[in-house]
Amino acid sequence: MCLFQFTARRLVSQAHCGLKASSSKKQKFCLEMARPSSNMADFREVFAKAKHIAIITGAGVSAESGVPTFRGAGGFWRKWQAQELATPGAFARNPSRVWEFYHYRREVMLSKHPNPAHIAIAECEKRLSKQGRSVVVITQNIDELHRKAGTKHLLEIHGSLFKTRCTSCGNVAANYKSPICPALAGKGAPDPDTEDAAIPVEELPQCEEDGCNGLLRPHVVWFGEALDPGVLTAVEEELDICDLCLVVGTSSVVYPAAMFAPQVSARGVPVAEFNMEPTPATNRFRFHFPGPCGTTL
Repeated sequence: MCLFQFTARRLVSQAHCGLKASSSKKQKFCLEMARPSSNMADFREVFAKAKHIAIITGAGVSAESGVPTFRGAGGFWRKWQAQELATPGAFARNPSRVWEFYHYRREVMLSKHPNPAHIAIAECEKRLSKQGRSVVVITQNIDELHRKAGTKHLLEIHGSLFKTRCTSCGNVAANYKSPICPALAGKGAPDPDTEDAAIPVEELPQCEEDGCNGLLRPHVVWFGEALDPGVLTAVEEELDICDLCLVVGTSSVVYPAAMFAPQVSARGVPVAEFNMEPTPATNRFRFHFPGPCGTTL
């Protein structure tokens, strides 16, 4: 399954700005959508009426907790970018190096804490549930900071750093061990001069299911892999019923998540973007609030 097939099949039949302008009414709509509002009073009015709120979050939320994003300039671990290590091919060629990278990320995350943005989102869900209103968080992040903050209704579309999947039996399990296996203790330093540990496969994390002992891998979606169809179905169901969508700390360039909010906006549902700066999708939304998410939320 292609990464963007899920929403693409729903989007191709819907008109968007720049695709077709067959009437003056559509042209007017596009012009209006090109100027998202930053009026908080107007947003609060919309928010007060919403019954089913979908919140889509990205790396910008976790960056405010000091989590490395591994994107853009300086986004290297040793001499590699994440895109070079987070692939099935990289794991097949050198599972020790990939596990060092993920061990480093796991250890970093164990020292990080939810920031005011994570807490505001969790508090929003808690308060609104008492009013019979629902909030779902659809996150691209794999750090579990939303879970740490107290978010209950959470869809992790790219998986979690703290889950493993067996390459033999397929078993998925939560794993918060530090280190995840003895051979990785003290390994994973990001300095470019650090030598690979070259850990033998049999000493890397192993499946603990009876009689398996297969090699474990991080339960995250790597580049070139399809997203979990069960998670995507749950996302689609939530987007279908939401009457307000918040896009928080995401660049809106990683698919298929980049299509979620435009899909919602295309059916007339208000979308509010909270981000440090405009994104390629900003002009499709009704609201845009620039600045640190921990402050604006």
